[in-house]
Amino acid sequence: MGLIGTVLAGWVLLNGLMFLAQPGMIFFPTQRLDATPRDWGLAHQDVWLKTDDGLRLHGWYIPREGAERTLLFFHGNAGNISHRGESVAIFHRLGLNVLMVDYRGYGRSEGSPSEDGLYRDARAAWQWLTEEQRLEPEQIVVFGRSLGATVAATLAAESTPAAVILESGFSSARDAAQALFPVLSRVVILRYRLDAADALTRATSPVLVLHSPDDEVIPYPLGQRLYDAAPEPKRFVELRGGHNDGFLRSQPEYERTLGAFLATLGAPRGQP
Repeated sequence: MGLIGTVLAGWVLLNGLMFLAQPGMIFFPTQRLDATPRDWGLAHQDVWLKTDDGLRLHGWYIPREGAERTLLFFHGNAGNISHRGESVAIFHRLGLNVLMVDYRGYGRSEGSPSEDGLYRDARAAWQWLTEEQRLEPEQIVVFGRSLGATVAATLAAESTPAAVILESGFSSARDAAQALFPVLSRVVILRYRLDAADALTRATSPVLVLHSPDDEVIPYPLGQRLYDAAPEPKRFVELRGGHNDGFLRSQPEYERTLGAFLATLGAPRGQP
């Protein structure tokens, strides 16, 4: 076969194996729900959404009396909505309704996760808020953590929420691969783009980016690149702690920061 042929065959084999392996490296869904908002002391409504490709998604709508805005919450790549109680409690204290939906393949949602599928799932959640609940875009704040930051940024590029909050996110799959696997990323064709930075360049809403220098999963510079890509008005806030506990380790400043950012938005149109 010769040296060139052997190298080429090895490259093809490696990429074939990595193409099959990449979904398992990106998505870690859990089907079992370990809690409900009732366990967190919060009233809630079970929500079932239909995506434009025919899948049924499950979520929770958690109302807050007197709320002027609703937070659309996109979680990370592992677990499901039942593992986000501590975050929901923070947003509830901040006076927001919360809609959190499990991506396809997570929790009780049908299907299997994919990049395009996540974006379809986000659109279904947005549609439920704007059509079923008849909310105006300026009454909706979009939040994403980790992988959810990419989902939130992509949705913000297609819609006009009151604001976008991106926590512990990364600029793109390519940037993450180069930071985490500098050698392998040079020879493997990536299956996913997950280009949150590119999406953010098309967003028109105020943006808050939060990231910790101690994040052991998503390198801090990738959060900075995400911020750099966002148009004004925008703000960057440095967290303390690791990838999964930074929002808790950074309390009470974390909650105060979110509250101050939300206050800059003013009241939605038509409300005092």
